[in-house]
Amino acid sequence: MDPIKIGNSVISSNDTPFIIAEMSGNHNHSLDRALAIVEAAAQAGVHALKLQTYTADTMTLDIDEGEFFIDDPNNLWQGTSLFKLYQKAYTPWEWHQPIFDRCRELGIIGFSTPFDATAVDFLESLKVPCYKIAAFENTDLPLLKKVAATGKPVLVSTGMATIAELDETVRTLRENGCPEVILLKCTSTYPASPENSNLRTLPHLRELFGCQVGISDHTLGIGTALAAVPLGATVIEKHFTLSRAEGGVDAAFSMEPEEMALLVKESERAWQSLGEIAYGPANDEKASLKHRRSLYISQDLTAGTVLTSENVRSIRPGLGLAPKYYDTVMGKRVNRDVKRGTPLSWEIIG
Repeated sequence: MDPIKIGNSVISSNDTPFIIAEMSGNHNHSLDRALAIVEAAAQAGVHALKLQTYTADTMTLDIDEGEFFIDDPNNLWQGTSLFKLYQKAYTPWEWHQPIFDRCRELGIIGFSTPFDATAVDFLESLKVPCYKIAAFENTDLPLLKKVAATGKPVLVSTGMATIAELDETVRTLRENGCPEVILLKCTSTYPASPENSNLRTLPHLRELFGCQVGISDHTLGIGTALAAVPLGATVIEKHFTLSRAEGGVDAAFSMEPEEMALLVKESERAWQSLGEIAYGPANDEKASLKHRRSLYISQDLTAGTVLTSENVRSIRPGLGLAPKYYDTVMGKRVNRDVKRGTPLSWEIIG
């Protein structure tokens, strides 16, 4: 897949995974906390920080009952209406500029997920370098067309989408001005379980749509995200907070700074370890060849002595004949006096 350049970063299989910290509503409606989250994310080593751009009015209707009310004991946000949830979680639009400015000052990329056309227009005015489409919006074709028309790279969470729906999503983006699409395998439960992550989908997703792939991960910890790297993930997105104990709409499944720093470090190690198909000693291993086993004379011998299991042993180091010649040399005679500890060679036999 062709590399994709976003800001000063390049996303490709030849580069370390691109790590995105998702702030969401974990700022708890404090700009100071939001800016502190940016600083903690940059210090942890992420490549980008992402916001969500919406208001409660652009997301839903102010209705407190029926399908507009969350009444599911298994739902993290049970007991509130959609409207009130989005009122609590949204990031004030006037905060976007100072947040993006702080991102630039700290050398990371700031961008966002728009949820309607007005959000796209607003983010364009802030000159964001790319866009993210949330899982619940990946079938919103008018929104996809609006985002695609910017001509900027688009990352798409695949949560819940069928292959047919994803085909429509990708075609809509490509046919309306967006040639650079990255699909992020996503499980739309909060938190998600590793069992439902189905990471073996990643290579299939990449081949099916001819694009880079990654993971938008809602599981706890870093294990699932790291497992995605050898399966081809070039992007890892995780929700991020300063402290889960301090609360926040997404805090329960968000990473803290030390965890994010560990993810950055270990995802790079996972990527480095992929290497290439290789056999035989690597350059750094060649010096270790001498520590293999080989055949050595284990007793002082005089010329003409027959080699037996009593006077020849397979031991370390590896400067003598390879152990595979053990049966071959048994019964042969040495042609000179040989001291104990001499590596066995063809020159002293016969």
